[in-house]
Amino acid sequence: MEPPIAVFLPHLTVGEATERVRELASQRLFTYGYITDADGVLLGVVTMRDLLLHGKAERLEDFMLRSPFALEAGTPLMEAMRLTVNKHYPSYPVVDDRGVLVGIVRGTRLFEQEAIEISAQPGSMVGVEKEERLATSFKQSLKFRHPWLQFNLLTAFVAAAVVSLFEDTIGRITVLAVFLPVLAGQSGNTGCQSLAVSLRGMTLGELKPGAGARTLNKEAALGFVNGALVGLTAGIGMFMYATWHETAESPLKLATVVFVAMTCSCFLSGVSGVMVPLTLKKFGADPATASSIFLTTATDVASMGFFLGLATLWLL
Repeated sequence: MEPPIAVFLPHLTVGEATERVRELASQRLFTYGYITDADGVLLGVVTMRDLLLHGKAERLEDFMLRSPFALEAGTPLMEAMRLTVNKHYPSYPVVDDRGVLVGIVRGTRLFEQEAIEISAQPGSMVGVEKEERLATSFKQSLKFRHPWLQFNLLTAFVAAAVVSLFEDTIGRITVLAVFLPVLAGQSGNTGCQSLAVSLRGMTLGELKPGAGARTLNKEAALGFVNGALVGLTAGIGMFMYATWHETAESPLKLATVVFVAMTCSCFLSGVSGVMVPLTLKKFGADPATASSIFLTTATDVASMGFFLGLATLWLL
């Protein structure tokens, strides 16, 4: 934030303001003139074009843009970017809680920060801190990344524990092991698609309070339909594989298990892709931070649990 420079009182004439602009132009580049009262409260804004098109005797208060858009001094960076994403101004006034003009923020600075935030988002999703750059030291990078890898290992044990519950099922129907990665991969990709859209909506300010339920319903429906479609293909694949290997179990039953498990797991993945960032935000955490780690755990547990659980119920 920079201190405001072109600040005028409302009763000033165009001629007087123009003379003042000539004096200030040698100090710093500016685009707007800000109109404040005697206490510094922001009342309006004028452009240099306004000063050129109006007569020298006209007062600024007669043609200034009243109640201009302004950022509050305590606004977090991400929120400021959301507020200005559709307002491409060269600079933005910043006011305190009383409306007093305390500075200006250049649009280029905000856009630079926005680019940094967006570029950091993919790394945040897998536990890479936003502060880490290519030039970050080995020791600091290890400190940033390793705790998340340990946490990821812990969540992987959760998925492994789910599989261990069905050791007997896998031992008796070995063909199921071949399709475990297929279920986990498809449900994980479905969840990542939903997560990417949700995070983009939060970054751009599209996912406003009250819109979460609508987004959740949409992603749940997409997950269900996509799951059914890929489940149909995977089911056909299981039917052909089981027939080729002449398994003791009915290939049609195996194909049905794959279809239902894929549909259910992709449905839950779509829901998780919305709920994970919303939940993190609700608890005051960065929605992008390690979201994919939590999402991967949910999708792995769901896909393997559905698949092996249905196989146990229907085939044994």
